[in-house]
Parts: sequence; structure tokens; C-alpha cells
Amino acid sequence: MEEAYARSVSEVIEFFGVDPTKGLTDLQVIQHGRSYGKNVLPQEKSNPFWKLVLKQFDDLLVKILIAAAFISFFLALANGETVLSAFIEPSVILMILAANAAVGVITETNAEKALEELRAYQADVATVLRNGCFSILPAADLVPGDIVEVSVGCKIPADMRMIEILSDHLRVDQAILTGESGSVEKELDGTTATNAVYQDKTNIVFSGTTVVAGRARAVVIGVGSNTAMGSIRDSMLLTEDEVTPLKKKLDEFGTFLAKIIAGICVLVWVVNIGHFSDPTHGGFLRGAIHYFKIAVALAVAAIPEGLPAVVTTCLALGTKRMARLNAIVRSLPSVETLGCTTVICSDKTGTLTTNMMSVSKICVLHSLNNGPVASEYVVSGTTYAPEGFIYDSLRAQLEIPSQFPCLLHLAMCSALCNESVIQYNPDKRIYEKIGESTEVALRLLAEKIGLPGFDTMPSALNMLSKHERASYCNRYWESQFKKVSVLEFSRDRKMMSVLCSRKQMDIMFSKGAPESILSRCTNILCNDDGSTVPLSAHIRAQLEAKYSSFAGKETLRCLALALKRMPMGQQSLSFDDENELTFIGLVGMLDPPRDEVRNAILSCMNAGIRVIVVTGDNKTTAESLCQKIGAFDHLGDFTGFSYTASEFEELPALQKSVALQRMTILSRVEPSHKRMLVEALQNQNEVVAMTGDGVNDAPALKKANIGIAMGSGTAVAKSASDMVLADDNFATVVAAVAEGRAIYNNTKQFIRYMISSNIGEVVCIFVAAMLGIPDTLVPVQLLWVNLVTDGLPATAIGFNKQDSDVMKSKPRKVNEAVVSGWLFFRYLVIGAYVGLATVAGFIWWFVYYDNGPKLPYTELMNFDSCSTRETNYPCSIFSDRHPSTVSMTVLVVVEMFNALNNLSENQSLLVIPPWSNLWLVASIIFTMILHILILYVQPLSALFSVTPLSYAEWTIVLYLSFPVILIDEILKFLSRNSGIRFTFRFRRADLLPKREIRDK
Repeated sequence: MEEAYARSVSEVIEFFGVDPTKGLTDLQVIQHGRSYGKNVLPQEKSNPFWKLVLKQFDDLLVKILIAAAFISFFLALANGETVLSAFIEPSVILMILAANAAVGVITETNAEKALEELRAYQADVATVLRNGCFSILPAADLVPGDIVEVSVGCKIPADMRMIEILSDHLRVDQAILTGESGSVEKELDGTTATNAVYQDKTNIVFSGTTVVAGRARAVVIGVGSNTAMGSIRDSMLLTEDEVTPLKKKLDEFGTFLAKIIAGICVLVWVVNIGHFSDPTHGGFLRGAIHYFKIAVALAVAAIPEGLPAVVTTCLALGTKRMARLNAIVRSLPSVETLGCTTVICSDKTGTLTTNMMSVSKICVLHSLNNGPVASEYVVSGTTYAPEGFIYDSLRAQLEIPSQFPCLLHLAMCSALCNESVIQYNPDKRIYEKIGESTEVALRLLAEKIGLPGFDTMPSALNMLSKHERASYCNRYWESQFKKVSVLEFSRDRKMMSVLCSRKQMDIMFSKGAPESILSRCTNILCNDDGSTVPLSAHIRAQLEAKYSSFAGKETLRCLALALKRMPMGQQSLSFDDENELTFIGLVGMLDPPRDEVRNAILSCMNAGIRVIVVTGDNKTTAESLCQKIGAFDHLGDFTGFSYTASEFEELPALQKSVALQRMTILSRVEPSHKRMLVEALQNQNEVVAMTGDGVNDAPALKKANIGIAMGSGTAVAKSASDMVLADDNFATVVAAVAEGRAIYNNTKQFIRYMISSNIGEVVCIFVAAMLGIPDTLVPVQLLWVNLVTDGLPATAIGFNKQDSDVMKSKPRKVNEAVVSGWLFFRYLVIGAYVGLATVAGFIWWFVYYDNGPKLPYTELMNFDSCSTRETNYPCSIFSDRHPSTVSMTVLVVVEMFNALNNLSENQSLLVIPPWSNLWLVASIIFTMILHILILYVQPLSALFSVTPLSYAEWTIVLYLSFPVILIDEILKFLSRNSGIRFTFRFRRADLLPKREIRDK
């Protein structure tokens, strides 16, 4: 039924054709079931496992590698190799790709759990009126029009319109849906609010929320997907995972690299068409196949197949460091996304605040001497732990608060006029509450005030076990007084009273709304001597002014407490007894901000990150909290910075765009508004992090670039998020952002290292093909270099230390290229040297090595015609393993030196020495040990077509390799001092194409 919240009870009943005294008939149940469906969230079809696997290979570079693997396999078979030997090289490529695909599949299957865990918030059973009889039925059997009875502790089984309140009032905890810090009182009257949000629909109880007080009947108006919980599910289904900024840039670079590879491969093959008919190939077709193999080898060399594994490993190392900061990463790519976050949308309740209501201020009458003087006390402690102190107006701590009469009687009233429970959970090692948050706050106040008559009271209480300490003072007062009768809270009285007896004395304690209690009081208790004096108009005005200050400017939730001496032996209470009360005091409570939030928000501002507070509470409460935090003082007035969701939606498009750029607070939101906010910010090219803990936050968490759930939050929120804060602390987000920035810097360094190394391999093969000399490296050797020698040092670069000023710079732009401009030119220079040095080692062995053949250079260029003419050397010399071993070793060693270049982008090795990253030094040593093993251990040397090297050969390897450090030192010097930046004649966007950020 549309807009049931705006209709009267009779209209809703008439719409469904139900008799509220008898419920639906069996025939109506069948008809409504056919019309509206079952009360379950439909099972969403998940992708088959084989589709998830295939999706991981939907990448251009991966497809090129797979094609290269199969082509090399069939070409090897065509050349007469056995199936086993022909499959060695392709199998290595396929194994790498399979490992990378496994990581992707695991990540995607985790994301689908959020929808499943949403079902946990559906009620199992419901008390339903049908055919004139109440019965307990499975909640899944409910249909619109059913009359359902709910009471304390019930989980609401469907969206329902209230039709009758069977107790004085009904209160529902709907924090999982709206994020409101307190329970909500429900009523029967329709609402006239325009664009009503969940908070405005006070006559509707929503599926998945919990009744905390009272009993009522309601008619079902929505089931399954047509409930508030169902709309959250639909919103999550419509949300596609955002591609991380680094993934976008790597995808773009991969597309660019694929085009370059294709061009070079075709060029190498076409340039050598004249050599296809050389006698050494045994025919034109075999020659074509030979040069096609070279082109395939070139593809293998150009593609950094180890890059996905190294990126994943580096991100995993980052997650370990973040776990030590209490940030548990669920999605590896999100680690990097943190580094370019520009806006953090933070849920208020439970994230910026403790979500633990506590008394923060007390007002009592101190004395009538020299005129009435009101005393104000401040109470510390922001959790459910019975820890905290009471301070006077001069901020001096009260050593024994219970020696003050008003505070003592406040403790009595708080403990006795109370139905809540505080208990210690040894498994979670935290104090937990059962009952209304306001009553729990009063329980804690009684614990902080302590007991009278013991000078050592504070230290004595601290000696108790945590289980005993949880409610020690409350249990003392409950043992001293016997509860005789209770007048429950009602909406018209706005108060609750309890009659207690103790030692021939009967006292009634009352608590309630200050305006209700004050109007019934005729006397007031003095705090200096415990005397009772008449409540004059002047004193009343002073207390009302203090109440207005607490509730208005400070936005505290206020309660007044009072007592009354009753006749001996009275056994029951009536409403008439709640008159001529003695006023004890006024307490103001709030959901307090976390102590460390202020510095965390200031740190975000220094780092160029904007914080937007998003809450279901009202605008005044949200603004007051931000003032209490103290990090938004520079804004002064919140005009233009604070909006309710309805106000924001009503703005014209241009004003809405301006408001988004200034917004600090968005209040009175429901789930759809949070998701809308994330989308709007993303449309302005912002990288958005969203924090939250409730079911209501799940769609926005999933939509955000990075969703951050609270460790104490719901399973749905955690499953929809990319990261979970184990300590629920907003400050941990800031530490995680710093770590994310450091991880990106390191990731960028090893990506540049691997790219420059691969450029060297491409140059090596291309130059050799252009010069017409034999193959310098075979494909399996290139794979060895790419995987082992590139992979280990590249991973170790991920251990580079975090810069000290990492949180003093603005977030990097999402479209910032990983390699571009002058930097790309630098790595072209380095790559060109790597390739030329590798070819030089090959030529040196043939032409200049004393123990080599010392061929003229022209003979080396005409090697393919050796068998057709007379020579003074055997043609088998071109099959010798020594020259390719020298080339491969030069390539390995020069890349080890190049790894040292990547300790810093611009700093010299004299400033940041190799031992600043011992992991890198260790990886270089380990890589060289592995390389020596394949040279000197027989089965491995045969597999990689290499042979042991002599001292002279190792000497030339070092001579050719070390200059790469000198060249990069010169380029770094130019970067630091001359500010030289290389500019291509064509746009950089043509070199590394960029995509416009769009909502996916």
C-alpha cells in the first residue's frame, strides 16, 4: 500500500478488507499471497563458478599471454620437439595466470555474502490474528493485511502500520535502519510531512527493527522486497563494484602496452621477410615460423606477467601493517584506493560517537543563602564501563560525590526508577547494556556517584572484579529499598514512578520530562545541607532556563528526577500521587564524541581530505556534535555547510553542485540518501570513503570507492565493505589513509621498475632482430627474468619506508598516470641501456672474448648463411650456450642494480643508501643465488639453456651492468636541480590514455 503512513487507521484497514478484531480469513490469506508474494527476501542468482574464473582472464594482456603460450607450444611441436618439452614454457605462463585468477575469484565470492547476511535480520516467527484467533506462525507466511501483535524483544517481521497501542507507549530501536542513536516512540496518527523519510513515519514499524518497550497491534502493509529491508537489498543489487584508481591506470597502461607490443611484433616480422628464405631455415615457411617465434618472444618480454602477482603481494604486505593499526582489509585493491581518497563520509552514531548514551551534566539547587544558586556538575566517562568522575563548576574533581545530598538522592532515584541492566561480557571484554539507553545512562551515573559512608569508596570499588563492579552501587540501593509498586511511563504523563520502602519509610521516586516533573513539584532539595525548601517562582524560572540551555544550545537529552515521602504501609500508586513532589535535580545526557576524533579530523583536513558527517539524527543534534568535536570551529556558523536530506534534495541542480563542494553535515538521512550522496560526490570526480555500521549503511558502503565498516557493526555492513575497523575508531581511518598513500608510493616505484626492465627486454630482442644477429635470449629465459628476478626485488620495494610528510600533501588525482612525461623518458633511457647492454654482452662473446670464436662482426650478422658457404669456424658455434648465458646474466645483474635505483624516485643512493631497505638487499642476494643455481646445477641449466660462466665473463657482466646506476643518478640529479621535464610533441594522453571517471 502506497503512503500508508499518511492514511488513517480506518483507511488502511478498509484498503486490505480486514476486520481488526478477527484478522484475515483463510481465503483472504490465499488471495493476498498470490497478489503480494511471500514475506522473504528473494534468493539472488549468483554467478556460476566457471563464469567467475573466465572473468579473471578478460584482460587484453592476459589474452596476449595465453595466445603466446599456445602459439609457442604449437610452434615447438612443429619444430619436432616432444610434447613434454614443448609444454614447459607455456605451462609456466599458464600457472602464473591461474594463481592470479584464484585471488580474483576469492575476492568476488566474498562480496556476495552481504546479500545472504541481510536475511539474518528477518524475524523467524510472528504472533498473527487470523479467523478470530491468535497463533504463532512463520514470519515468511505473513501477507499484507495480516494483524500482528508485537511486544518487548520482538523483531518486527514485516513493514506494518500501527492500529492499536496496548500499553502506555511503544518504543522501537530502528538504529540498524536509520542510524538514530535512541529508540523511537511510535503513534497511531497519520503524518502530514512532505517527502517523508523513515524517521518521519512514526506510525510505521519496519521489518528487522526491534521493540524495546510496550505492546501493540499493527497491520502488515509490505512484505519481502516491498519492505524497508527489501529496498536496501535492491539498492545493493543495483550497485556494481567500483574499479580502483590503480586498477584503472593499470588497465589503461595494459591497453596502451598491448598496442605497442602488437605494432613491434608485426614490425619485427615484416622487417625480416627478406630473411624468410635464408638456407639456415630450410625454406620460406620455416623462416616465417622462425621469425614468428621471435615476435612471440618479444610479446612475452614486453608483458610484465609478474606484475599482477607483485601488486597483489605488495597490497597484502600493506594489509598486514594496517591490521596492526586495527584496520582489517577485506578487499586488497581498496588498500591503494585509500591513498587518493578526497572525501570521507562518516556515519555519526557509533563512528564519531561512542553510541553509548551517558550523563554529561547535572544541575541541582546548591543553597538558598544569599539567594537561590544552582550548581552545575560535569560527568566524565563515555562508555558503558562504570568509570568516570564528577567535577564541579570550577572543574575540580569531587573526591566523594555521595556526600552531597542531591547527588546521593540522584543516585538512589537513578538506580531504583530503572528497568535496564549493565553487565560485563568476559568473552568480548566489554560492558554491555540491556534496555533503554537513557535508563542505562542513569545506571552508570549511580555507579559514578558511588555509595555514602565510606571514605575509601572510589578505591574500594576499583578492587572489585569487572563482573561485580558492573552494577555494584545499583545492587546496593536495590537491596536497601524494596520496590512495592510501579507506575509505568505513559505518553500523556511523560514520567515514571516507583514506590519503595526502607526501614519504616516509604518513598516514591519519579523521573521524566523536565517540564512534566517541574510542573508537579512544590519543593526542592538543597545540596549544601540536605534541607527541603519551597520551590519558588524564581527558582523554577532558574531551573527552566538551565533546562532550555541543556536541551537547546547543548542539545542534551534531559530528564528531571524527584521524590516524595509517602504514608506508611501504602501498597499501590495512583496518578494522583504524582503531585507535590520534591525536585532533586536535572540531568543532561548525550551520545558523546570519541576523544580522538578531533585530531583525526584535523589530520584529514591537513591532508586535503574533506569529512562529511552523515546521520539519521536531526540537524540540531548533528551540528551540536560537530561543535563538541571542535574540529569544525573554523566554519563558525554551519549555514551553507549543514543540510537535511530533504533540504538538499529540493535544491536546484546548480545550487546542489555548490552545496556538495561545501557540505560538512547531512542529517535526517535514510539509506537511499547515503547512496545518493556517494553517487553525487563521485560524479564530481571525488574518491569517496564511506564509514558505517548498520544495515542501513550497506548500499552506500558497497557503492563508495572504499566502504569502511565498524568491527562492532552488523554482518551486512561488514560484508558490503572493503575494510573493517576492529576498534570502531574514526582515527584508525586516518592512520589507514596514511598507510594507503605509502603503499601507493611503493607500488608506483616497483611498477616503474618492472616497466623499465621490460623495456630493456624489448629493446634487446628488437635490436638483435634489426641487426640480424642470432637470438640473444630464448623465451624461457625471458620468463625466468620476468618472474624471479623482477618479482622478488619488485616485491621488496614495497617495504620502502613511509615518508614523514605523507599526510601533509593533497590526495593524488585519480587520473594521475603511473608513468608519464619526463619520468617515462627516464625509464626509456634506462630501458634502452638495459637492452643495449644485454646485446653488447652477446656480441662481446662472439667478437672480443679471448676464449670465444673472435668472429668478424659481419660474420655474426650473416650467421644464417653459414651452412651455404665455406667458413674457418664450425656453424655450431651459433648454437653455443655461452653468449646467451652472458646476455641473460647481464640482464639479471643490470636489473638488480636498477632495483637499487628505485629506493626513491628522485633521491640519490648517497642520501637513501641500499641498507635503508634490508628486504630489498636480501631479495637481490637471494635472486643472485637462484640465478647462480640455474647456471651451475645441471638439470636447471639444461632447462633454461644456460651454462656456467668464467671469471672473465662475470667481469664483463659487471662492467656492462653497473653504469645503469650512474645513468640514473645523472637523471635524478637533473630532476632535483634543473627541474627538467621532458615533453612529448604529442599529448601525453595519447601515450598513456586516460578514461573519464564515470559511475559504473
